[in-house]
Order: sequence, then structure tokens, then C-alpha cells
Amino acid sequence: MQLTAPAAGRPDTRTRDADGMAVASFILGLLGLLVLNIFLGPIAIALAGVALWRGTSRRGRAYLGLGLGVADLAVLVIAMEMSHTVSWSL
Repeated sequence: MQLTAPAAGRPDTRTRDADGMAVASFILGLLGLLVLNIFLGPIAIALAGVALWRGTSRRGRAYLGLGLGVADLAVLVIAMEMSHTVSWSL
């Protein structure tokens, strides 16, 4: 079975999927700063890692999603330490 190159001017499906993952990572990282950071932070980190591994053309968004995912977890740890509980609320 022979694989064919994508048509000129059209990105292949793998790159398009990686670009979507980079954007999703960024959005979930932003949302995670406000709500559900224990879930959204690791998801943002994982999506950013996969997007970078697949060679996204939106590397900046993937790195922002990675940084925001780490920030989500840092906010959670700081809030837990300040309130002396396993969860936090506004």
C-alpha cells in the first residue's frame, strides 16, 4: 500500500489534528485556572505534549497550553496549602 502526499496547499490530517490539539490545550489550560483545574490541567499538558510530538504548526499555542496546564496544577497546590484542605473554592 502506497501513501500519497497531501495535495498542494492542504495540510495533512495529522498536522491539522495536532493544530486542533494545540488550540484545545490552550483553551483547557485557560479554563483550568478558574474551574476543575485538577482535571483540566493534566489534560492540557497531555494535549500540548501530543501536539508538539506530532509537529503542530501552532507551537506557540501548544507551549502556552503546556504552561497553563502546569499553572493550573500550581494554583491547585497553592490553594490547597493555604486552605489546608484537599480542595478549594472561590
